[in-house]
Amino acid sequence: MSMDEKNTSALGAEKKRPPRPKNIADRVRDLLFDTVLAQECYLWDVEYVKEGADMILRVVIDSNEGITLDDCERVSRAIDPILDEADPIENSYKVEVTSPGVERPLTRPDHFEACIGDEIEVRLYAPLNGEKTLRGILSAAEEKEFILTRENGENITIAKSAAAKVSTVFNW
Repeated sequence: MSMDEKNTSALGAEKKRPPRPKNIADRVRDLLFDTVLAQECYLWDVEYVKEGADMILRVVIDSNEGITLDDCERVSRAIDPILDEADPIENSYKVEVTSPGVERPLTRPDHFEACIGDEIEVRLYAPLNGEKTLRGILSAAEEKEFILTRENGENITIAKSAAAKVSTVFNW
């Protein structure tokens, strides 16, 4: 089984390139997609954020086997020449290659698809039935909403736009 098939079947990774990029993070994601895949990993996310005085280009990678420090180093070495040549960001920035962690944020449609069946925590902008934080199993996901199944079996449909933060839960 190829790495592409493995990623798609086990974790719902994208099989095709993402649609035409719009912002810096999307442009970099498109630029690095194949290179990260060639390193037997896939892009979980790309962020371009200000932290203190620095601009950080955070390349978040994952694989079916999880991510090690060696994976991060290997991917970092593979993407450096591509970023240098393409020069997708005008200003100076630092590159950080990392894993999404065990309690990973779900921000993209492929994140939700990959985590169906996992326990998640949802923080809402406004209370729903008096609660702003909900936990349960992500049982379905569509473009604009997802279904959370609570421990008591109750299914709650939540609009993605109503969720301030959605992340997986790791029971320590």
